Amino acid sequence: MKRKTLMLRAVIFLIGIAVLALCVVGLPSTFEDATANYPMWTYLPLFICMYASAIPFYVALVQAMSLLRYIDDNSAFSALSVRALHVIKYCACAISLLYIACLPFLYQIADKDDAPGVLAIGLVVAFSAFVIAVFAAVLQKLLQNAIDIQSENELTI
Repeated sequence: MKRKTLMLRAVIFLIGIAVLALCVVGLPSTFEDATANYPMWTYLPLFICMYASAIPFYVALVQAMSLLRYIDDNSAFSALSVRALHVIKYCACAISLLYIACLPFLYQIADKDDAPGVLAIGLVVAFSAFVIAVFAAVLQKLLQNAIDIQSENELTI
């Protein structure tokens, strides 16, 4: 492992550990509180959505680690990098769609507690994932264009 990506790898690892801790410790304790205050049809889809969003999140983290490995191997301008960005884009879209699908249930909780900030948090998470998807799509297109230009230059004398 080279030094130029060591800090980024550490940050990705720490983010993964934080989300794992949230899934193992934070969400179950919140689930216990929700069972006492809300009907099951209100909170159960939210927790299913939160746990389901962890799957594309970790897939995207693995792809980000792969991108860093490609950078270390000096093969950042390759089809593998484009593929990794493609997967990250679709993972971010999946997370965004999951949280958008949960907004009606968040609205029920916000309406019962008279706390509109809960709905705003759901919108921020969905919008953030969408921004990441757009950014990954732009990077994917730029990288593909750079690879095309590089291959054209290799074919010329």
